[in-house]
Amino acid sequence: MHRRLFWLAVVLCLCCVGYMTIGARGPLSFVIPFRGGKLAALILIGVSVSTSTVLFQTVSQNRILTPSIMGFDALYVMILTGAVFFLGGMTVAGLSDQITFAVTACAMTLAALALFSTLLRSGQNNLLRMILTGIVLGALFRSLTDFMQRLIDPNEFAIIQGASYARFSHVEVDLLLIATVLCGLALVMTWRMRFALDVMALGREAAVNLGLDVGRLQMRALILTAVLVAVSTALVGPVAFLGLLVVSLARLVTPVERHGVILVSAGLISTITLIGGQTVLERVFKLSTPLSVVIDLLGGVLFLILLLKGRHR
Repeated sequence: MHRRLFWLAVVLCLCCVGYMTIGARGPLSFVIPFRGGKLAALILIGVSVSTSTVLFQTVSQNRILTPSIMGFDALYVMILTGAVFFLGGMTVAGLSDQITFAVTACAMTLAALALFSTLLRSGQNNLLRMILTGIVLGALFRSLTDFMQRLIDPNEFAIIQGASYARFSHVEVDLLLIATVLCGLALVMTWRMRFALDVMALGREAAVNLGLDVGRLQMRALILTAVLVAVSTALVGPVAFLGLLVVSLARLVTPVERHGVILVSAGLISTITLIGGQTVLERVFKLSTPLSVVIDLLGGVLFLILLLKGRHR
């Protein structure tokens, strides 16, 4: 497994070099700070999304669920739409990036904790209630968003439309410091929990018999998941299927049940996907198609395959 992780790290280094050098024009004193900030943001987003997905799948005991498909992307778009609807497009456009980031991150964190808490209200994992709650809330958020979008000025709709997709090529580097601090703390805490997560993956009854405080560990994992999802979404926008795609690939590349390996493998594959995909689409083929559209397409197909595979079982 260490050899596979080594080669993944080598591929990631090659992707980083390609991202920094391909199509670069002008002095390095300008290119390195300009592209280096975006590169750091892509690495942070990739690791955060993959880690939050691994945490959520371990807690929910389900490998086809991700935090992003539980309605939080719809909540993010609804928050921005509501801001444009009530405050006006000019006011929202005039807000600093720090204020927008703080409001959306806090709102999504609170909403995530409110939804995830349904998992812990009973002695057993009530997955069905949590899934249905997320689906219903997601439908509600989308309906409210559509209603407000029909009433706003068409010229202001462009602000909402631009924020409805992940903006990997337009990352706000000014927000990178606070995002790194928040996600860094969450990632460190997750890494320290990796052995307890291995025990939790055995099942609730086995974990309790082995002396693990399952309820406390679940709450800690869900809080970390909420923080990682909220910060990454507020930084670049909604990414529906990136976590599912990269974690599924990580389990194929490194087929072990140790979270210490899965977390590293998923983080490497996620950053390779973002950096390599952005380099190929933007600088090699010079396509205007956003990377998020390609990721959602591949992730959606994988989600259907996993559903059909589970049904045949």
